[in-house]
Amino acid sequence: MEQLLSPSPEQSAFAVLIIGFLFGLYHAVEADHLAAVSAIVSEQKRLWTASIIGGFWGLGHTISLVAVGALVVFAKLQISESTEAWLEGIVGIMLVVLGLNALRKILTAEKIHAHTHEHEGHSHTHIHVHKDEASESSHHRFAPRTVAVGIVHGLAGSAGLMLLVLPTISSPAVAMFYLVIFGVGSITGMMIMSVLMGLPLHFTAGRFDFLNKGIRVLAGLFSLAWGALLVNEKLIQG
Repeated sequence: MEQLLSPSPEQSAFAVLIIGFLFGLYHAVEADHLAAVSAIVSEQKRLWTASIIGGFWGLGHTISLVAVGALVVFAKLQISESTEAWLEGIVGIMLVVLGLNALRKILTAEKIHAHTHEHEGHSHTHIHVHKDEASESSHHRFAPRTVAVGIVHGLAGSAGLMLLVLPTISSPAVAMFYLVIFGVGSITGMMIMSVLMGLPLHFTAGRFDFLNKGIRVLAGLFSLAWGALLVNEKLIQG
């Protein structure tokens, strides 16, 4: 796959732009990326907020890619397999935490309380269920966390896969340009995927609460399970 998408030194800057952008789009739909963002998006009801969350992830991802890419291009940094496995294990831990947090918020999203009052000499007890309105916050609250998640992903093994392309580009300037365009592709791809993941949550919110909660639980379990697999493969067995 890398060889098919790797630009050669003879290719034009336009070709590098197209290749980098398409590879960035493809890179955004990897399972561990979707697991992380779905766990965060599951806390939202608005499609616009979901798209912004995907954009924040892509921004963090691009920041780390450009930083590490610059070291690869200018300092000839080599990413060892052990380092790559360790970073992927960190991603696994992060996914487990995100999944558990998503599930926790589902369980604590509603507050149940009872109160007693008298009516015509009779005492009555009423049980009320109130939704925690604070749980539906603006995208600004999620910005630091989502950017940090993207940065960790950019540092992990998936970034190492992308960096295999850089040695095939003879010009350092073109190589850095490729990284930036790749990042733009990642941002675009994840924003699109975040909207797609947010659609069922948007259309079921307030109408089909049971189905809405089921989708959110699946998103949390997806992140939790995929993270556990990574931790087991990269940190325990590895």
